[in-house]
Amino acid sequence: MEQVLPELIAGPIVRRLMPEQMVLWFVSSRRLDGALQLTLPDGSTQQYPLASPHCDCLRIGERAWVYLVDLHFEQPLPTNQRFGYDLIINGEAGEKRLAELQPDLLYDGETEPTLVLKTQLDQILHGSCRKPHYASDDGLLQADQLISESLQDDRKRPSLLLMSGDQVYADDVAGPMLTAIHQVIRLLGLHGEQIKGATITDSDDLYANTCCYYQREQLLPHNKANETLRDKFFGGARKPIFTADGAHNHLITFGEVIAMYLLVWSPVLWKYVRTSVKDVSEPHRDKYLEEQKQLAHFVDGLGGVQRAMAHMPVYMIFDDHDVTDDWNLTRGWEEAAYGNPFSRRIIGNALIGYWLCQGWGNAPQHFPAEFMQQIHDYFDDPDCDSQDALIDTLLHFEHWHYSLATTPKLVVLDTRTRRWRSESRLAKPSGLMDWEALSDMQQELIGEPAVVMVSPAPIFGVKLIETIQRIFTYFGHALMVDAENWMAHPGSANTLLNIFRHPKTPQNFVILSGDVHYSFVYDVLIRFRKNSPNIWQITCSGMKNEFPTSLLPKLDLLNRVMYGSRSPLNWFTKRRRMRIKARRPTTDDHHLHNGSGLGLVKLNEEGVPVDIQVLGANGLRTKFPDPKAEQPLVSD
Repeated sequence: MEQVLPELIAGPIVRRLMPEQMVLWFVSSRRLDGALQLTLPDGSTQQYPLASPHCDCLRIGERAWVYLVDLHFEQPLPTNQRFGYDLIINGEAGEKRLAELQPDLLYDGETEPTLVLKTQLDQILHGSCRKPHYASDDGLLQADQLISESLQDDRKRPSLLLMSGDQVYADDVAGPMLTAIHQVIRLLGLHGEQIKGATITDSDDLYANTCCYYQREQLLPHNKANETLRDKFFGGARKPIFTADGAHNHLITFGEVIAMYLLVWSPVLWKYVRTSVKDVSEPHRDKYLEEQKQLAHFVDGLGGVQRAMAHMPVYMIFDDHDVTDDWNLTRGWEEAAYGNPFSRRIIGNALIGYWLCQGWGNAPQHFPAEFMQQIHDYFDDPDCDSQDALIDTLLHFEHWHYSLATTPKLVVLDTRTRRWRSESRLAKPSGLMDWEALSDMQQELIGEPAVVMVSPAPIFGVKLIETIQRIFTYFGHALMVDAENWMAHPGSANTLLNIFRHPKTPQNFVILSGDVHYSFVYDVLIRFRKNSPNIWQITCSGMKNEFPTSLLPKLDLLNRVMYGSRSPLNWFTKRRRMRIKARRPTTDDHHLHNGSGLGLVKLNEEGVPVDIQVLGANGLRTKFPDPKAEQPLVSD
């Protein structure tokens, strides 16, 4: 007997909120007849049908529809005041609203979710790297806690949440998560697919394969050894294209990717799945049971995550694990990955999932009618050729980056798909952005007094770690140490640093980053310049991931010894014209803070950070005070 599913199975997530535009994303188990209702501060209401031109809908399975509501207003939405919204769904039993559809979405005293639109960015939440089965609490739950504390004072509501990469780990999936994913695929009837260039013929063949759990590396394609003598000397005869340590359960099909998103953003479908150790072979059962314990703890918090993302605008950008580890790291990797039809499909499926669940909502205006028609044609009648054609379109798409006309202006960078590829050696790391992309970025900055920039990888990183990456890269092992930093490629590094030195660079420059699995704050000035811009590199990572605890203090100590502010070694780095000072966190004896959590940055009206914190997943707050200030400028 077919199970009866609730109408709403994921979301709503507020994806864009500006005076002239509101974007809402959610997933339903049936085609909905209804409307989105806004309740303005004066008590008046406005309704917008869940139909064109206000809404787009894609059917991704027998019982799965993805909705994107994109409202544009002639009369701007009110700012700095609380207003509400609701989904009104019509059915055989009559009209239902969110209070009935998903009562756990509401905070105490609410009858519908509420929002506070802030065009002046005064409080920004940010973070990255959220691995469901990592052995820590979920830092994203701190957003729920912060919103609940602000219900009596709209000024305390965060302006927005920035998720700066690795929102999902498509390349590192726990065994229990993968079994849940396959149950969701069956439950929702998600589309299957044919697979070219592999030992498996289609998605059903994959799910039934003996290597489906904990042994997928045996199914994944490999790359022939690079051609240079150095690579042959230091490397083996064959190297994996998919390099993540957890590639044993790497997601492959589009159905797996979309099911993963539904399971990490909403608790709803977890009520309909059961994870059992009987699903895996004997050698993997101990690992499965440990992952099952961590995953159950993660699921317990998903209600708070869903609620938080319904109460403030959430903006996202990919990093590598949203697709696969080392995605586009080197020109050699790209040639191998995109030249193989199986690996191209795996990467493409992750990119379709990213577009559907993240990229679309960031900036719907970036996707023209022709693009959307191709999307609809594919989902209306999915087949192998149309899937490959859609993947080709997404792989050549060059507008994943976006900006917001807030104060300060928010600029979100794509550091994955517009790379400055090395022409000298296949194994040499690519620059994170090419010259054209950096030029486009500079145009976004010119004339702005202040800017908040999101770069998934820190622009100003830990010099010792970057030196280690450079040494491994010299010997052809960039993949081994994830040599993805801004200084790894001379062209992109020098162009970027020249942008900072340009006379029209914003005076106050806040850079928010993640990726590295530890947190730190640097104050940066340009040497030998009287009117240097003020630059703050603020890194918070991960939301549910950490750096090896025994190793990080040692690296931090060596970095301070070798690259302290007076060290002559600084003159051998590309940032020798920059003066970089690290802030010491209040809960550590060193400059690098380790621990799952969510970043909080409070800005004054000039865009200067006056309070920088990591809201620890364990409830502990870590501050990074300005050493020049006699006392903290902002207190809790």
